[in-house]
Amino acid sequence: MPLTLMEGNEAIARGAVAAGCRFFAGYPITPATTILNHMLAMLPPLGGVCIQGEDEIASIGFCLGASMAGMKVMTATSGPGISLYSEQISFAVGSEIPIVIVDIQRLGPSTGSATRGADGDVQFLRWGNSGGMPVIVLAPTDVRDCFTLTVEAFRLAEQYRCPVFVASNKEIAMTRETVPIDGLQAPTGVERKPPPPADAYLPFQTAPGEDVPGFLPIGGRTLVRQTSSTHGPDGYIATDPAVIAEMLARMQRKIESAVDRFAFIDHRPAHGADTLVVSYGVTARAAGAAAGRLTRSGRPVSSLALKTLWPVPEKAIRRAADGIRRVLVVEMNLGQYVHEISRVLPGVEIGFVGQMDGRLITPDRITEALIHG
Repeated sequence: MPLTLMEGNEAIARGAVAAGCRFFAGYPITPATTILNHMLAMLPPLGGVCIQGEDEIASIGFCLGASMAGMKVMTATSGPGISLYSEQISFAVGSEIPIVIVDIQRLGPSTGSATRGADGDVQFLRWGNSGGMPVIVLAPTDVRDCFTLTVEAFRLAEQYRCPVFVASNKEIAMTRETVPIDGLQAPTGVERKPPPPADAYLPFQTAPGEDVPGFLPIGGRTLVRQTSSTHGPDGYIATDPAVIAEMLARMQRKIESAVDRFAFIDHRPAHGADTLVVSYGVTARAAGAAAGRLTRSGRPVSSLALKTLWPVPEKAIRRAADGIRRVLVVEMNLGQYVHEISRVLPGVEIGFVGQMDGRLITPDRITEALIHG
């Protein structure tokens, strides 16, 4: 099988193009800049558009406009850029605009250390929109995941008409790994569904039994109203509490009720294990190595790598923890997702290993925590 040497950011760009992305806008920021570079090389020959905006705010705005016009779009940044994106992330949530947003996380807070990795944006991505509406966040563990999860991000953004985040990390983004080219095949894509037949077009009307409205691009023969204000099916501003409550319940339901369909995990159970190590991102590789080392030495430890972070894949976590007495959560931050694991697994002993100093968490450190607590 032919192999190629590829960094995570290139794999994200390749995944986006394979998924049908034909519009990218971004602003240079370490460690996400090479995604812009790769998209600049890939999109124009395909008839696509790649723009370096004057700043992050303009860049995500360009993407939202292109998405409303019917294009599949992506932008990429790091933590400081997500801060600047936040208002328009809320607009995308409220207006139900499909967009893939890549966050190549680096050590914070604020400017932090631009060339050091971390997973410090995990809660920020979930709660960084006004209203706290649910979002989808996927977290690759290696370069191959960067490709496949980017493709999945486009599928989910189109299917559920929402922003989808790919939460990578500087260490994956700028590390080259050998990847089997033949293995980088995009699954069948999803196109936006047209609105249900009706005498008059209602931009946020859903078909019976569904929670995602059909889509018509702006700029066509039919007038399309687009708003992030509270609204009813007709797209006009609504102030009736009942209409507002139904709108918000539908937007919450369309994502949270579907999480089991995109609960991407890598569960490696060890026979006889009563301990489970849970992690995500690049740290999941060290956690899996530590669990495997102990299992081979006669101390069985199961591992769970979460590739869907939000909404929390609660059923998958509970299944992996069935029969488990103790869970160790490992994160490249000071403790963010561990609180979700504690909530999902009440009555289970929860331990935590965290680190946020620019270094990777090593298998040795995780092994020590698994042995000695």
